[in-house]
Amino acid sequence: MKPEDLPLAGVTILDLTRVLAGPYCTRLLCDLGARVIKIERQGEGDEMRRNYLQLEPGRGDQSSYFTRVNAGKESVSVDLARAEGQAIVQDLAMVAEVVVENFMPGVVARLHCDYATLRALKPDIIYCSISGFGQTGPWRARPAFAHIINAVSGLMHLEQGDEPAPRTSNLQAADVLAGTHAAVAILGAITRKARTGQGAHLDVSMLEALVAADSVTYAAVLNGGEEYGNPRPGMIVAPIGNRYLAMQFTGSGELWPRLLSVMGRPELGRDPRFDTSEKRRANWRALRPIVESWLATFASVEEARKILSEARIPCAPVLKPAEVIAEPHMAERQFFPDVPHPGRGAVRVTASPYHIDGEPVHPRGPAAYRVGEHTRAVLGDLLGYPPARIAELARSGVIDAP
Repeated sequence: MKPEDLPLAGVTILDLTRVLAGPYCTRLLCDLGARVIKIERQGEGDEMRRNYLQLEPGRGDQSSYFTRVNAGKESVSVDLARAEGQAIVQDLAMVAEVVVENFMPGVVARLHCDYATLRALKPDIIYCSISGFGQTGPWRARPAFAHIINAVSGLMHLEQGDEPAPRTSNLQAADVLAGTHAAVAILGAITRKARTGQGAHLDVSMLEALVAADSVTYAAVLNGGEEYGNPRPGMIVAPIGNRYLAMQFTGSGELWPRLLSVMGRPELGRDPRFDTSEKRRANWRALRPIVESWLATFASVEEARKILSEARIPCAPVLKPAEVIAEPHMAERQFFPDVPHPGRGAVRVTASPYHIDGEPVHPRGPAAYRVGEHTRAVLGDLLGYPPARIAELARSGVIDAP
């Protein structure tokens, strides 16, 4: 797809974010065609530059983590602690349609790049704040990472199930969900602005994004019901040979009779412990070993998957990341594209998880190789700063302009 045909072509976004929730949001918008100007702190830049996996020997600022979530963005390095640096950000906000930040609440006000300050300069600005707990409330000033949000959301408790203690989760769900919700809210605000000319102040909470992702428990407990955590009725992960198979026979009323048919156990449907969905839920610890014993009769995961799939029962082998990457399905969907990298030639990243008009949505360029790589071009071409002014800002340490 040509750049000018992308949905957000012509939209400029000022990105004051770092780590994951904010950068993931702006990466989605960048892939949709927006020009994203990422403000990085001088010297070190986004702290995720120093994360795993370093892509180039001898450098500590080239992590695959940073490259993936910042592909296609332009890096401008500014000292936000200085008035001259804050003035640059304010100038950039004047030419942007959207500003996104994920500082702890209160920090942007001290840096004079908060919503009130920028709205006074540009009344129709769309300003999105992503934070752990939201911009209001007693918890607003608490530091937040996905692990902390997972704990305080109640989901870590629900996932504990029969295990002796809660455990960490590998999935950074709170960040990615908050970033995705922020992108949706921004698109809604852009649509409203096109209709009414009105800007917006958007407040996105990682905690609320994660709680909203719960499928059953919160809707039930809010209305007098019980928690619905692990072990989840109707959901199985069973060993077969030296692999594992995941299967599910809940979520649709047709799945239970299909399972009874393929198992050859119609009498279970008449068993008073299992003859309704509520009873199967209440007696799940008795039902699960019956199903797992049947699965154990298969010689391999693939044999079980074939029989279950023919019976139209959802199932899948438990794959490792390297196996997912190697799957022909992912290759046909073009979900792992390359982006250029000066020190490595090319780096593989994940694509945005949707296609437009039959085409995958890929990054439009690499992540910035150096902190402030685009400072001179952005200040000169976009803001019209003369070369002498840019040189003086660099000499005085207000900007990095390599």
